[in-house]
Amino acid sequence: MSTIAWGMAAPVVRADTAEVEIESSDFTFARSLLEDILKLRTVKGFAQTKPQAELLADRLRAGGFRDEDIDIPTLQIDGETVASLVVRYKGPAGSTKRPIALIAHMDVVDASADLWQTAPYVPVEKDGYIYARGSVDNKAGVALLVTTFIRLKREGFQPDRDLVIAFSGDEETGMNTTRLLTTHPWVENAEYALNSDAGVGSVDANGNNPAFSIQSAEKTYATFHITAANKGGHSSAPRADNALFDIADAITRIRSLKFPVGFNDISRQMALDLAETEGGEFGRALETLTRDPSNAEARAIVDASSVSTHFISTTCVPTMLAAGTAENALPQQARLTVNCRILPGTSVADVQKTLTDVIDNSALSIEVLGAPVESPVSPINEPLFESLRNAIEVVQPGAIVKPSMSSGGTDGREFRSAGIPTYGAGAITLVRPDDFRAHGIDERLPIKSYFDQLIFWDGLLKDLAGGQG
Repeated sequence: MSTIAWGMAAPVVRADTAEVEIESSDFTFARSLLEDILKLRTVKGFAQTKPQAELLADRLRAGGFRDEDIDIPTLQIDGETVASLVVRYKGPAGSTKRPIALIAHMDVVDASADLWQTAPYVPVEKDGYIYARGSVDNKAGVALLVTTFIRLKREGFQPDRDLVIAFSGDEETGMNTTRLLTTHPWVENAEYALNSDAGVGSVDANGNNPAFSIQSAEKTYATFHITAANKGGHSSAPRADNALFDIADAITRIRSLKFPVGFNDISRQMALDLAETEGGEFGRALETLTRDPSNAEARAIVDASSVSTHFISTTCVPTMLAAGTAENALPQQARLTVNCRILPGTSVADVQKTLTDVIDNSALSIEVLGAPVESPVSPINEPLFESLRNAIEVVQPGAIVKPSMSSGGTDGREFRSAGIPTYGAGAITLVRPDDFRAHGIDERLPIKSYFDQLIFWDGLLKDLAGGQG
């Protein structure tokens, strides 16, 4: 185990009709920039998003971007200044083409140093990986987009429309800065956004069978508190009306709850692909559901399988329970936390009503936490998808690349809800399942795959934004 060493990589030539050479200095810069931002603990409460935005802005100014094309909007959130970053790579004056937004988030989920093999905020190279919190989620995307802007500017590339970096500062804790970004004058009219936080692919343990998804939709994230109140009493005199009994009954009913199967253009294709891959009775049943979502027999077969199909319906699951004040007292209150991932097109209010109906206990209160954002499905965009496939093909020949719907949450939901279609974009390639460590212990980034991203973004932006260089 050693600290990161800056090896000089050989130039890489993109095997494409528009041949482009990536200089060794570009690799060195990209890696150095990544290390610099990985050292910043951009966790809520540490006030490091503004220093990170300023660091990135300084690099961009040194790379040829003017102050008038760099903005660092901030918000005061829970007594802390939280920053975002917007950078405009201007197209020609009078261009009628709408901008393309390139999004990522600068904040990270905190890490417990005592659980890691390495210090989470001291980037370390080991076995071809960079270990650090945020290395994959999502500082690799931040560093690569900034590096690409700088190298394209140095090269003299002139896009035929504005390209706009839009980095948020609280994606992991509220997305308040994300919502601010969607109203920024350089961003709000974007034709679409490319989300580096949803641009990850994978290979098997032998490095084969590469697969990438173009995230084009997300389930709505909604959390509910289900609360039982009671007058309590002494535990030596138990009664039937115990608040925990009420919550236990609610848990049992939620456990048996199955929301109806539903498909959109994205998830239907995901189901058909999975049916073809798995085959057999499961594959036939899943294919049947794409034609007849109410088919109970097919649903039973799919649900009984170990194959994950959470994308075909809304899901709700208990995640936390709090009750009582003393071991020798009947609880005066019991509160169950239920987290739901809701299909696009289904409202949070409808899910709340379903929970109310299923639990069927008017003595319980069921309230939604915060203000969940419902986002639509981004439309199929075949010209864009073809460009993404071509860019991935250069670094991962033969990769399967298809649109997908995510059960997790990213900045993309805020952009979609603001009317900006958003798609996952990137070519970071992780080994499944060992490298999927975002938010977990020993998060790590494959160094070679990180460098491949320079080729990916170069080819993709030149393809999408045309221009001269």
